[in-house]
Amino acid sequence: MDKTGGNIPPIRKADTPTKKPLTAIVISKAKPQNKAYKLSDEKGLFLLVHPNGSKYWRLKYRYNGKEKMLALGIYPDVSLADARERRDEARKLLSNGIDPSAAKKQSKQTSKELSVNSFEAIAREWFKKHSPNWVASHSGKIIDRLERDVFPWVGDRPIQEISAPDMLQVARRIESRGALETAHRALQNCGQIFRYAIATGRAVRDPCADLRGALPPVKAKHHASVTDPKKVTELLRAIQSFNGSFIVKCALQFAPLVFVRPGELRQAEWREIDLDKAEWRIPAHKMKMKDTHIVPLSRQAVDVLESIQPLTGNGQYVFPSLRAGGRPMSENTINAALRRLGYSKEEMTGHGFRSMASTLLHENGWPHDVIERQLAHAERNSVSAAYNYAQHLPERKKMMQWWSDYLESLQKNVIFLPINKMKA
Repeated sequence: MDKTGGNIPPIRKADTPTKKPLTAIVISKAKPQNKAYKLSDEKGLFLLVHPNGSKYWRLKYRYNGKEKMLALGIYPDVSLADARERRDEARKLLSNGIDPSAAKKQSKQTSKELSVNSFEAIAREWFKKHSPNWVASHSGKIIDRLERDVFPWVGDRPIQEISAPDMLQVARRIESRGALETAHRALQNCGQIFRYAIATGRAVRDPCADLRGALPPVKAKHHASVTDPKKVTELLRAIQSFNGSFIVKCALQFAPLVFVRPGELRQAEWREIDLDKAEWRIPAHKMKMKDTHIVPLSRQAVDVLESIQPLTGNGQYVFPSLRAGGRPMSENTINAALRRLGYSKEEMTGHGFRSMASTLLHENGWPHDVIERQLAHAERNSVSAAYNYAQHLPERKKMMQWWSDYLESLQKNVIFLPINKMKA
């Protein structure tokens, strides 16, 4: 009752206008009620408390004569001080004739566009487009390299804003852990991504092109190989005396005759081989460059296949796994056999048969283009027609037979006349 004896209706504290600015204590103690209510601060800022206890910062303002509302975040993620800072930023926009709500909407749209044009988004688009043309092991290495060494540092950056110093920092971070070759490969991949962005209208230049010479060069690493004819003789005789598995021995004998990649050798299938035509056609999906490859089979190569055919000819693989016949030979089998013959990894590897053939064929005068095509090294001409997997095939057939005869002469210590400059 008042002094006159009249009754004063009760007023809820929350309904009473806040005359003083809000404090952190008042906000933290604000309890939910049956209906949403406001706790006002200053200059249009207030806290809206919902019945479920959630608290939202809002700014009430007028723009072009209309009352409008701007969301400023949720308490306690956005503190009182943060809310006031956001309010003041909005009021600065108003003073410059800009509607804060429209500016916020535009900012969200710009952020979305930046995400679409970020380095990672474009890199993944590039990878999705090109990876079907790569073997799984190659594509796996590329995406792993990007995800581990590049995306964490520049992945969310708009691609057109990334500079050469930015990319040099990425590369040097990789180099600092002793992975210089990986650093070079990462820059190579990033350069491809930048050029893809240029082609699709989302960048204007490749900053990686400015980094040539910025990293120390990588010392060339060659697969360990035997190339001296006397050493080749010793190797061939060691293979001939191999007393392990017959399948492994045949693979060892076959490898120097065809000098394909180790993965192509161990995954050779009988259906790919035509003994009557003396030809092995490796399908595109097994090749590094994703193109069909023809391997002419010499008389000696056919002899090896005919010797193993009774043992494995009813199966899928020419050289099946020793433990699981339905699978190809393990990728470590050939190298393990070479170790058993006394050759260390610094002396000879399964891949070394390719270096052996390349070196000695070049030394004996065979044309570079013919050798390279048989090694499946030949690069496509970007303006040429489809890849011609039969290119130089007549010369390659002559070369493959000459090569097998040459190896046989070394093994048997028979005098062998050098190449007759392709006049045969």
